[in-house]
Amino acid sequence: MQKDSPFFVSGVHHIAIICSDYPASKRFYTEILGFETLREVYRKERDSWKLDLKINGLYQIELFSFPNTPERPSRPEACGLRHLALKVNNIESAKSHLESKGVLCEDLRVDPHTGKRFTFFSDPDDLPIEFYED
Repeated sequence: MQKDSPFFVSGVHHIAIICSDYPASKRFYTEILGFETLREVYRKERDSWKLDLKINGLYQIELFSFPNTPERPSRPEACGLRHLALKVNNIESAKSHLESKGVLCEDLRVDPHTGKRFTFFSDPDDLPIEFYED
């Protein structure tokens, strides 16, 4: 859509992730991936935590916890969101950092269309996350 049309998409506002173990996921996204906490709210009526995380001042991840969430049907080819891809400026350093924190990463691969390198790893709920070298 063009800027002069009735509406246009100007960027990503947020990405919502539902986790099964809130403390483990909070630690993963803040301490391992280094996202900054904007706000944390416990919603008693839903028995649910909501953690808003900032990524480099640009985007926000909303991390939710709900009781009795269903598991993801398959990985990563389930219908719906396939994976979350995050830009990094040094793929070797990013991969080494994750591995030093006990996060298993796939071997580095090269995107045949762009020539850029990437790797996949998982969050505590086995959500596939990609580091893509920018």
